[in-house]
Amino acid sequence: MNRLLCFLSLICVAALVPSAVQADGLEPQKGDHICLVGNELGERMQHRNHWETLLHQSYPELELTVRNLCFPGDEPYERIRSLDFGDPDSHLTHSKADVVMYFFGFNESFAGEDGLEEFTQQMTKLVKETQSKNFNGKSSPRIVLVSPIAFENIGDPNVTDGSEQNKNLAKYTEALEQVAAETGVAFADLYAPTKALYESHDQQLTLNGAHLNDDGYKALAPEFMKALGLKPAEGKTPAKLKAEVDDKNFHWWHRYRAVNGYSIYGKRGLAGTDGTYNNREVMERERAILDEMTANRDQRIWAIAQGKQVAEKCDDSNTLPFYEVKTNVGGENDKNRKAGKLGSLEYLPAAEQQKKFKLAEGYEIQLVASEEDFPELANPVAINFDNKGRLWVSTMQSYPHWKPKTEMEDKVLILEDENGDGRADKCIVFADGLHQPTGFEIGYGGAWVAQQPDILFMQDTDGDDKADTRIRKLVGFDTADSHHGISAFEWGPGGSLYFNEGTFKYSQVESPYGLTRMHEAGIWRYNPRTEHFGTHVSLPFANPWGHVYDKWGQDFISDASPGYNYWATPISGKVEYPAKHAGGAFNDSVNNFKDTALRGREFYPTFFPKRTRPSAGNEIVSSRHFKPEDQGDFLLCNVIGDRSILQHSVSEKDSGFEGKEKPQLVFCEDGNFRPIDIQFAPDGTLYICDWHNALIGHLQHNLREPNRDHQHGRIWRVVCTGRDLVKPPKIAGQPIPDVLEALKEYEDRARYRARRELAERKTSDVVPAVKKWAASLNKSDESYAHHLLEANWVLQSHNTVDIDLLTAALNADDHRSRAAATRVLCYLREKAPNALKLVHERINDDHPRVRLEAVRACSFFDAEEAIEVVLDVLNHDVDQYLQYTLDETMRHLESL
Repeated sequence: MNRLLCFLSLICVAALVPSAVQADGLEPQKGDHICLVGNELGERMQHRNHWETLLHQSYPELELTVRNLCFPGDEPYERIRSLDFGDPDSHLTHSKADVVMYFFGFNESFAGEDGLEEFTQQMTKLVKETQSKNFNGKSSPRIVLVSPIAFENIGDPNVTDGSEQNKNLAKYTEALEQVAAETGVAFADLYAPTKALYESHDQQLTLNGAHLNDDGYKALAPEFMKALGLKPAEGKTPAKLKAEVDDKNFHWWHRYRAVNGYSIYGKRGLAGTDGTYNNREVMERERAILDEMTANRDQRIWAIAQGKQVAEKCDDSNTLPFYEVKTNVGGENDKNRKAGKLGSLEYLPAAEQQKKFKLAEGYEIQLVASEEDFPELANPVAINFDNKGRLWVSTMQSYPHWKPKTEMEDKVLILEDENGDGRADKCIVFADGLHQPTGFEIGYGGAWVAQQPDILFMQDTDGDDKADTRIRKLVGFDTADSHHGISAFEWGPGGSLYFNEGTFKYSQVESPYGLTRMHEAGIWRYNPRTEHFGTHVSLPFANPWGHVYDKWGQDFISDASPGYNYWATPISGKVEYPAKHAGGAFNDSVNNFKDTALRGREFYPTFFPKRTRPSAGNEIVSSRHFKPEDQGDFLLCNVIGDRSILQHSVSEKDSGFEGKEKPQLVFCEDGNFRPIDIQFAPDGTLYICDWHNALIGHLQHNLREPNRDHQHGRIWRVVCTGRDLVKPPKIAGQPIPDVLEALKEYEDRARYRARRELAERKTSDVVPAVKKWAASLNKSDESYAHHLLEANWVLQSHNTVDIDLLTAALNADDHRSRAAATRVLCYLREKAPNALKLVHERINDDHPRVRLEAVRACSFFDAEEAIEVVLDVLNHDVDQYLQYTLDETMRHLESL
């Protein structure tokens, strides 16, 4: 009997596996469920729905269902996901896949000839495994291997032209075609058609040479159809049909890439209980509703494609009901309220809240804006000042999670003080319809806005202060937790954009130079000019939410959950995924840390002892409006333990820094005061972003806890009594020589805005102006070394090095200049002649911080040469910070 069952099983498996004859094409059948699986090329198709729309237009009678299961960065057997997201088979089964279209070859191609054999083997294995599966309950899936597209030369000297990479892409395309032929599956060549499209189109078809823009996907749609062996419909694509496909994919996207996955299917799914429902039950019901809403839109797509009339709005009355969550706030079991961790559900008017503040001697607090004046200011989470001096704010009214069937109301606002009295008079909605914009920054003629799993680049093109365009510029970040979403955007002095991401996250981001992966928290670094993307710090943080640079280019990071604060230089050396620097949120429980390779290693110290938690935004006092004795102090938002702005003096110690706590700058007796972000304004006052919410946790309360506030939000500013406000320099739109003069300003944020302005001007105008300005500097000026450093930073932001200016900074009398210049040299090492030799000289510098910067820099060089150089630091005294940096550099170099 058992033999008979085995024999029958073999017959069934054999029936599922096609013969080794390459299929002619997709050959869709009525009712097919087509699933896209793979990398960013496929993932972006659900946001630029030209191909899917054309598919329905071309084959309306087949009533096809398309589900996009792609993730940027995916490879055949390397697809990192947050906990319990589900394996690929589970999602293909959920989608009842009849057809699986695999998009692979781009990320793998960066391995070149050396990786070709492994890629071929992996794809062959993947196809054969897929052929043995049954996702639809009826038969094995039909498979299509889709090649990578060609690389486009966008004519930008700062971005690779892709000529070498195209050679690799062609080889990997050939490999896919070979695998398809040997396994009897269909193959779609997109490499040759896109190469031809680039030559035949006047407009640029990619965002960065590697990834298609909207014009690119529109041009690709008919070529993709042909590559699949399908005949594209003639005539213009109906706008109504595309709009319906867009809407369908919007709902599918929020089901498949649901934000707060760690509180849905992950470990916190069982938290947030109200005695009846927990997070998992409530949110999985919402995902089921999104499935139904997606299916409803499939029906409308088919009807529209077939020329039938449909109602103006989709009728979703057939979906499951939402679970109604009861509050767990108050009562005998409310441990958080008893412990004083909650605010009051009775929200005070702003004027009454203002009376509850207590400030350090000589300071007072003033209201800038509240929801009473501007209802749009609900749940503000991040602030920035633009080069005109206006305050920008991102808001998260949908926090902690958008609810299906409701409008997305998250925004980026511009608040203007038209009469200069410190109170906002006007509120402009720069962008709305956003979801969880946990952070943002301004620059390059637009705004960079987090909307996990993406970073959007949004621009106002007609001068009305409202975004007209929004591009998914960077994609592939994880969505495990909105608390841990992309935050703390900060321009580095050399022109790169930095932003933070918290734990539970498994992110993988593609770029024209290859794939970068990072897991369990870190700081990202992106250069918009060159399109280089990578990690700045990969440390097992809990949730880094603050990042700031001081006057000399040294940066400091605040980790929210544990309340730790770090000097960043020693932990910003190079590491390769999955390695991380030793240290972070697990300092207090090393033996329990999941990465056994780090057990027993010396963990990285904070630069001042933690007294309270959690941390949020941070800032360094650099304002002539503030007291002289407070200059250089480190300010830190605390949103639960103290609900205050903490203040610490900072002094140099050995190669690093040491902080000591001073009396709080700001404290509020109102428990709803939630200072989440701070920044010095152009006039020298300190602005505070007050999230203003009684409840802020995911773990303690259900995501749908009815007492979560979606209305309140305040912006405050701290003024030093008896001291004049700062008169800021004009920056926006000013002549380049005038903006360069602003680099001499005392205030860090004034110079920050000046560098930001210069970064978006034409390189051909800026570079000669910088060199002329630097040549005119007075060498006897006590600030000469710093002015010289600013010149090097501006050149760095334009991907340019002047070796004479850099050498002057490397040899300055001030060790802080030498250290900062060593960082510039590190990042421009491919442009600076004899870069490693120059680093070697810094290894033997008189000051330990310069030596530390040089040791860090060695981690970015070729291993064999760098090891010989870096060990010279042992000829000098080595303190704790230096030893840590040396250990981490050697650990990386020896792993290569």
